[in-house]
Amino acid sequence: MHTQRKYKNSAAFYDVDGTLIKINIVHAFAFYASRHASLATSAKNTVKTALSIPVFWAADKLSRKWFNEIFYRSYEGASEDRLVVLAEELFEDVIKPNIYPRAQALIDESRRAGVRQVLISGALDFTMRPLARYLGVDHVIANQLEFVDSYATGKLQKPFVAGATKADIMRAYAKQHAIDLAESWAYTDSFSDYPMLAVVGHPTACNPDLRLRSLARSYDWPVLDLDETPDRSVARRPQGLAPVRRLRARSGPPES
Repeated sequence: MHTQRKYKNSAAFYDVDGTLIKINIVHAFAFYASRHASLATSAKNTVKTALSIPVFWAADKLSRKWFNEIFYRSYEGASEDRLVVLAEELFEDVIKPNIYPRAQALIDESRRAGVRQVLISGALDFTMRPLARYLGVDHVIANQLEFVDSYATGKLQKPFVAGATKADIMRAYAKQHAIDLAESWAYTDSFSDYPMLAVVGHPTACNPDLRLRSLARSYDWPVLDLDETPDRSVARRPQGLAPVRRLRARSGPPES
């Protein structure tokens, strides 16, 4: 039987959209918009969402702060109870079919090594919980909508989970849970998540965009393609747990 080192006080932090699943939070809103009566009628929302999606994607590319402001405003008036119930349908109908084939094997192997499993996502917390349960993840760090009298105001509670803020949130989480970040992992697909990679001893690029792939190559980081069909090699030794060259934490990404 294959033996493996057990890690104490270590965590694996996973970005979600594009890293563990093939879709993003815009798809989640499209699902809610077609099913939540308080957002509008189903037909009207289908048209409205179709027109809005390009705007959301453009905003996300330009500024995550701006994206958060205009995107989550669309949830204003939504019932908290209804959103939570629909989150289960969202998982079964939209998220689960789009989990990358090798994601579960990566998490399972990491968990068997004694590493705490953490999702860190700019998505809404209630949409991430069913995914966390399914994958066997210990903790979810995600954005939280503000609710007044059980109805969404369209605003997010602070701190916002996005890009550069993930590193600070991870540091705070590590302090609270006695996690050694130098002996921890971070997985993401996006160059914009460089800060979360820079604060751990084992940064890993998953399904990376071109800029992150180039950065990973320059630092000799592992690069995983979780879209590949699982095979025995994943169970024997996932690349994400292989030793990698340590990166000294910086305040920002290197110039490209």
